Amino acid sequence: MVIYHRKTKKNGASVLTPSEAKGSINVKNGCMQSLCVLVRVRGSHPFFFALIHFWGCFGISSNVHQLNEEIRDSEIRLIGSGGEQLGIMSAAQALEIAAEQDLDLVKISPQANPPVCKLMDYGKFRFEQSKREKEARKNQHVVEIKEVRMSPGIDVGDFNTKLKNAQKFLTEGNRVKVSVRFRGREMAHTEIGRDLLLKFAEQTGEVAALEKEPKMEGRSMSIFLAPKAK
Repeated sequence: MVIYHRKTKKNGASVLTPSEAKGSINVKNGCMQSLCVLVRVRGSHPFFFALIHFWGCFGISSNVHQLNEEIRDSEIRLIGSGGEQLGIMSAAQALEIAAEQDLDLVKISPQANPPVCKLMDYGKFRFEQSKREKEARKNQHVVEIKEVRMSPGIDVGDFNTKLKNAQKFLTEGNRVKVSVRFRGREMAHTEIGRDLLLKFAEQTGEVAALEKEPKMEGRSMSIFLAPKAK
């Protein structure tokens, strides 16, 4: 193995990095099974050498599936890269086939008897999987509960403004909690708040469905509106 040194003026140390090592060490799909790096450190004492042994993969996590030499079962069921059944064989035989086809041996069903392994380009597989997950997160919508608050004596202008805001929240796919807060003597006329909430639900009827009838919670009465399925 050839060691390339990169000198630094700050501490006089030289270290082989993975990118610098790619031409001299067996690297497949951005993954190094074993990398020995010789580090020379300069200090107040004479030079000394430290040997650092790095194991594992760079860029691809190996804890998702068992790969290649990690698979040591006496028998496995092997599936080809195109989905074809290649039969039951030892892990060593499957590794030889993987090497001949320049592919990775990946255990995809460890609980099966015998375990099922597949030939694939694991780096490409992980890249495409990450891309799909990113796209799914991008398209998913987190439903929030928005709240609209009113008083029993709200005027028409404020009522219409809050109605417009609620309709916007609902068309965006969010649930809306609409509440009326009673103060002092207003508690003696809670039916006013009830009528106000039902009117609000009626006027959002095109885009929303009333989940529950108005309910008192302390000094407030509220309803929940859910967006109608498109």
